This record gives sequence, structure tokens and C-alpha cells, in this order.
Amino acid sequence: MFFGSVGCSDFLKENAPSNLTPTSFYTIPDHAEAAIAAVYADMRFMGEGAGIFSSNWQLLEAITGTSTTETAQNSDLNNLYGLVYDGNTQHVVNYWNGLYKIVAQANQVLEKVPPITPMDAAQKNKILGEAKFLRAWAYFYIVRLWGDAPLVTKPQTASSEDFRPARASQEDIYKLIVEDLTAAEGAGLPWMNSNGRVSQAAVKSLLSKVYLTMAGFPLNKGAAHYKLAADKAFEVITYANANPASINLFPTYYDVHKESLKNVVEHIFMIQYNTLVASNPMDNMYPNFKPVTYNGPSGTGSTVPTIQFYNSYEKGDLRAKDQEGYFYTSYYTNGSGAPFELGAPYIFKHFNMTANGSPGVAGTRLNNLNVPLIRYAEVLLIYAEAQNEVGGPTQAAYDAFKRIRDRAKLTTPELGSYSQASFREAVWKERWHELCYEGITWFDMVRLRKVYNEQTNGFDNFVGHVNLSSNRTLAEKHLLLPLGRQEMLNNPNLKPQNPGYPN
Repeated sequence: MFFGSVGCSDFLKENAPSNLTPTSFYTIPDHAEAAIAAVYADMRFMGEGAGIFSSNWQLLEAITGTSTTETAQNSDLNNLYGLVYDGNTQHVVNYWNGLYKIVAQANQVLEKVPPITPMDAAQKNKILGEAKFLRAWAYFYIVRLWGDAPLVTKPQTASSEDFRPARASQEDIYKLIVEDLTAAEGAGLPWMNSNGRVSQAAVKSLLSKVYLTMAGFPLNKGAAHYKLAADKAFEVITYANANPASINLFPTYYDVHKESLKNVVEHIFMIQYNTLVASNPMDNMYPNFKPVTYNGPSGTGSTVPTIQFYNSYEKGDLRAKDQEGYFYTSYYTNGSGAPFELGAPYIFKHFNMTANGSPGVAGTRLNNLNVPLIRYAEVLLIYAEAQNEVGGPTQAAYDAFKRIRDRAKLTTPELGSYSQASFREAVWKERWHELCYEGITWFDMVRLRKVYNEQTNGFDNFVGHVNLSSNRTLAEKHLLLPLGRQEMLNNPNLKPQNPGYPN
């Protein structure tokens, strides 16, 4: 009788749970957690969609001149090495799309999570702080790569009034970046986060990096922002000195790429990889068809160090020692067999021995290694550089600089032997040799307008420097990437194209 009175059609009617919209989805705390997880997931775009034998992350390495390729099968990648890329280059197009996808996802979180009720206030604040950090992180890449760019801070639809936004000034973009990171500082985040989520150390470290960049080209904010960078980096250093088990340099370089040491100690912030979801994208650093992994002779060699850069390390520098530093010149057949010489140096910094094999130990075949974005080593070097610019080399700046060299087993001249100018270049050299192949070197080149010359051991002006990877000369136009051609067709308000590139 009951079923008869309500009717079968009424009783069985329900809303499809898969038909979620931004309006119906953001209703409970679990939705907020899922939404912020989606922003983190989109950070992995760096490893996707770059064509055969390449990954998007290679964009920031190929144009530095410190790496070259052993394969010629990806024309886009070859154009990056040859400095002849344009608005059709897929790496450039995908980087833009990937970064703005992160912005879009973060904007959804920032717009939709605040009204969720009931929700623990501390949980909500942390999620919003993480979203602001991730939006700032994306915009920091955007503004350094393209200069003036659309500044989108609200969720967009095809009917949005500003659906085809014009480009905002770099000043305005940096203003948002600093505002977002300052807000994230007050979000109640833990100092370190072994689960890979944003931490207080990550926020302060990125903010110090932003201030350092703003002090240099193209904004040229100078001494005031060098001091801001130094002060913010020193906050991290002060915490690390009081809590060395939480933040520190790893004792060995092997620890930098040890799978069991992700998101801890030196690794302040990383892109997360797990083979159940997505594998680490650094396999293109394996040598071309030399059996260094369980797969045998199968690598592509599409990003390998130039011999000139490898040879530029000081004599005795542990970072250049086979398998003990950031390079390897020999390995074991199929990852765990008989040792053999590679005949050239290759990048060991992102080589996962757990996955690929080690002497007598077969690899797991599961490359779960993360990609480092901020290491404590960089924080030390930011402080050393910025503090020196404020008023010359102080004892604290020297101590931060020396810690990097001590781990490399290098002798460091006494503090009194340095002038401000000589200490400046000494720190720059350490940045080139410590932070290589981590997507950092290109941005140093642009903010300093200087490039390390491996042959003279000095620094050239950016414009006119010859990349030894291709014997091509850097020009003024290379200070910015071109806007994607299709993006400009879709949005005419982006015009004009960056200088030196065809429309």
C-alpha cells in the first residue's frame, strides 16, 4: 500500500551523484579537501604533453645552455636547445596552459570553500592558505616567463565579463603573489609537512625567492627587496638552526634523490609522484640506449649535461664525483649487474636507485621519486646573495654560503678575502653548480641578466652570451617566452606578442 501511494516513478527519482557542479559540489569539508588535492595534482603538468622523448619540465633546462641532447626526434625540444622556439612550440604552449589550469583550480577553492558550513575554522584556513600559495607559485612562473599576463583571480565561465582578459602589468602580478604568500603565512600551516602539502617553511622560502627576483631585473627594486629576501630566508634558517632534525642539508648528495626521503629535511617543497597515479617524469635524463636501468638499453638521452658545464666544477668538488654527487659516469648493467663506463657524464640528481637498481639489488621498477621545487640549499644561497647585496658579505651570509661548499668538500677562502663583488659572483657560481637541472638556472639568468661562462669561470651579459649546448647566442627577445599562437587567436586582447616573436 505504501509503495502504491507514492508511485514507483517518484520513489526511484534521484539526482545523479556524478552530475556535480561548482554550486552543488562545495557543500562539505571533504569537498574542500578534494578540491585542494586537484590543485596539487595539476602541478604534475610539468611532466606531461611534450611529445616523443620529452617532458614539459625540459623547457626550463634546454634554454639554459647547461644541457644538451643525444636524440633529435623531438623537433620542439630541438628548437628550445637551438633558441629558435616560437608561439607554436608545444612545450611553451603546454606550460602556459598548465599554469593557468592551476590558477583556475586555486580560484575555485578560494571562491567556493569559504561559505562551506559547518567546517572547522583551522581546516578551512589551512586549505585557503594552501590555495593562495599554489596560485602564487603558478603566477610566479607565469610572470617570469611571459612578463605582462592575464591576472585572473575569480572562477571563469564562457559568460564571464572578463572571459578574454587583457594582460596585467608585472607590478600587479607581483603584488598579488606577495599578497597571496603573506596571507598563506598566517594560515596556521605547520613548519614542515611530510605529506607533501604546503608548509610554513615552503611559504617563507618562496616569498624570499620572490623578493630576490623583484630586487633584480626587470623590476629592479634593489636594496629594499634584497633585505626583504634576506630577512625572510633568515626566518627559515633560524628555525632550521633551532630544529636541525626538521630542516637541514642532507649529509650526502645521494639523500637528495633517495625515494625514502621525500618531503623531509632538505626537501621543503616538491611535486608529488607515485606510480599508482603518475610516475616521475625525469626518465628522459637517462643516457641514450645505455643499460643503466632494469629496462636495459632504453633511455632517450634527451637531457644530458654539456661536457663544458660538467668540467666547470672545481677540482675535488664532490658534486661532480661519479655516483657520489649530482652526476654519474659509470653504472651497473641493467641497473644491478656488472659495472660499466658510460663514456660521458649524465645527471644523477634525479636518478632513482630504488626503482632502477643498484649493485646486486634489482630495482622495484616503480619510480616514485618526487621532483624538488624548493630545497634548503637554495634558501641558504638566497640568504647569502641577498644579505651581501644589503651591505657586503657578513659572517652570517658567509656561513650560509660556506655550508654549501663544505658539503661539496671544497675549501672556502676566509671571509676577509671577499669584496662585495667577488662574494656576489662566488654565490652565483654556487647557485649554478648546486641548483642545476632543477628548473632554477634559467630564472637566475633572467633576473641577473648574467650567464655563467663555463670556459672563463666568470659571467657574461645575458644578451650576447653563447649557449655552448648549441653555439647559439642569447638575444634580448629570449628574456621572455612567446605567447602561444592559438591562445592569441582565441583571445585577441593578449596582443601584442612579446618582442621579437612573430604574431
